[in-house]
Amino acid sequence: MQLIDIGVNLTNPSFADKHQAVLDRAYAAGVCQLVLTGTSVEGSEQALELCQRLDESGQRLFATAGIHPHSASDWNADSARRLRSLLKESSVVAVGECGLDFNRDFSPRPQQEKVLEEHLALAVELQLPVFLHERDASQRLLEILKDYRDQLPAAVVHCFTGEQKALFSYLDLDLHIGITGWICDERRGTHLHPLVKEIKRGRLMLESDAPYLLPRTLRPKPKNGRNEPAYLTEVLREVALHRGESEDDLAAHTTACARAFFNLPTLV
Repeated sequence: MQLIDIGVNLTNPSFADKHQAVLDRAYAAGVCQLVLTGTSVEGSEQALELCQRLDESGQRLFATAGIHPHSASDWNADSARRLRSLLKESSVVAVGECGLDFNRDFSPRPQQEKVLEEHLALAVELQLPVFLHERDASQRLLEILKDYRDQLPAAVVHCFTGEQKALFSYLDLDLHIGITGWICDERRGTHLHPLVKEIKRGRLMLESDAPYLLPRTLRPKPKNGRNEPAYLTEVLREVALHRGESEDDLAAHTTACARAFFNLPTLV
């Protein structure tokens, strides 16, 4: 069984000096390829450096390049140039993480929208898929995406945590959906249990979002409380349960979906 983790924050300081051990545990668990999330220009550069340093084969580690909406205020005249340069690297497979977060509003909403459109323009120019973040902003995200969707090769709403209306609207726009350990959270994720059945094959992918969102169903729990890609098997188990699919079947079609979406090599 092979799994692909489409969203891991391996540049997070909690993983400092532990990268190889984390990857070794992921590979042992069947997570054979990982996409490292870029959330700032500097973080995207660090993600690319990790790919190049820790994966000499160029077959296992890949990265996104973008600026998270929390940091949209950091966008400047040089941001697009640096991101464009990163996005031309073979290991960088998507534009993002970018999007809208109206839950915390760490950057002003008009600035978030402007920076999202800058990312979408880059994705259209370079014909790369988009790795999207959205919290409490689905309607506005949809309004902006509609002007670009026909020119974009693909886009995924990563770490989907929304309600049925948002999910159906995203699927109607032919977007992909990323599911994380949020679905394992009995306090706030149970609404996802019936919804994951509505995501058709070829549109569903799995992600850890590590070191965040440790699956609350995981036993035993790590003493440090930190999520890591090896625990993606718990997300697989929970999603398979609520879709009425075997874990092997779910692993096969979500892995095939991720490979096609990010244009990743097939591993023998």
